[in-house]
Amino acid sequence: MDSPLVKKVLRGLWVVLAGAGLLLAVYILLPLIYPLLLAWLLAYLIHPLVLILKSLKLPGWLAVVVSLLFYIGGTALVLTALITRLVKELIVLLQTFDLHTDEWRELLLSLSRNASIQNIINQINQFYHDNPGYHDTIDSNINRTTETVGQFFTELITGFFNMILKLVSALPSLGSILIVIVLAAFFLSTGWERHNARLTGLLPAPLLRPVTNIWNDLRKALVGYLRAQAVLISVTAFIVIIGLLLLGVNSAFVIGLTIGLIDTIPYLGVGIIMLPWALYSYMTGNLALAIGLLVLYGIILITRQVLEPKVLASSIGVDPLSMLIGVFAGLQLFGMLGILIGPVVLVVLGAFSRAGVFRALHSYIMSGKLH
Repeated sequence: MDSPLVKKVLRGLWVVLAGAGLLLAVYILLPLIYPLLLAWLLAYLIHPLVLILKSLKLPGWLAVVVSLLFYIGGTALVLTALITRLVKELIVLLQTFDLHTDEWRELLLSLSRNASIQNIINQINQFYHDNPGYHDTIDSNINRTTETVGQFFTELITGFFNMILKLVSALPSLGSILIVIVLAAFFLSTGWERHNARLTGLLPAPLLRPVTNIWNDLRKALVGYLRAQAVLISVTAFIVIIGLLLLGVNSAFVIGLTIGLIDTIPYLGVGIIMLPWALYSYMTGNLALAIGLLVLYGIILITRQVLEPKVLASSIGVDPLSMLIGVFAGLQLFGMLGILIGPVVLVVLGAFSRAGVFRALHSYIMSGKLH
């Protein structure tokens, strides 16, 4: 076998093994060090405010304490207000559902008595009666479908209650983790320049520039992605809330926030809720609400199509198709959390690519040199 080819294969295997080892190390260490990473992120976020307070002649430790109190207190205040509003509107929404239960039951009964529906049911019954050889297949498919639907709802309800139990049981440990994060953020922030210089000193000189480029690109891309999603969610939620208020819909706030969050799902989003809602309103005789919802859906769709490419391109430089692939892959690998993980991984890979990491690895495999 050609010796250069053997060397290329060995270098390729070394790169694969090193990458797998790095991923394994991250997988093992991340549950242990994530409080420190969150503390560093918190210290990074408050650093601009710390610098401003220091310029006002406040001692360093006091500037850090004031900044932490401002950020943590402000976040807690906003979350408390949002949760309180959401709980109130959810209660109203549940009461509305209770009031409409009889109406929905009557709608289903009227649909079942419809001549067209009755004709379809009669045709199905006639087919079943005229084809006894298909009875076993039809019965097994119906039973399988019923079991699948029942299992889905059972798992959904069980998962919801298990999540609540896990959340309640995790509250004590969550409190201790928050204390560790805040204390670590305090110590990191008071010696911010010193800690960063020490961290930079751990890197070998050849790696310092690529790592710095990756970090700067990654920081810009991740912050840009979060900013882009926040802008798109806020715009959608604002339009929905205003539109529902004009249409006289109750619980406009909680519905608007929910639709804003659902709108993060590419190419589906608002239509999952708005179109069935408009159809239901039309079938129940509320033509004005149905037309209003369709108009509102059109406004959101046009606004989203105009804003999304510009916001994403200017923030992270990722086109919508690549974002859709990232979301789908994340959804398949990590479940609902993958909707967030997929695009973040895509952004990270893009940062590595722009920093020349993949090009350097290819050069190393082919020639044994990093360029």
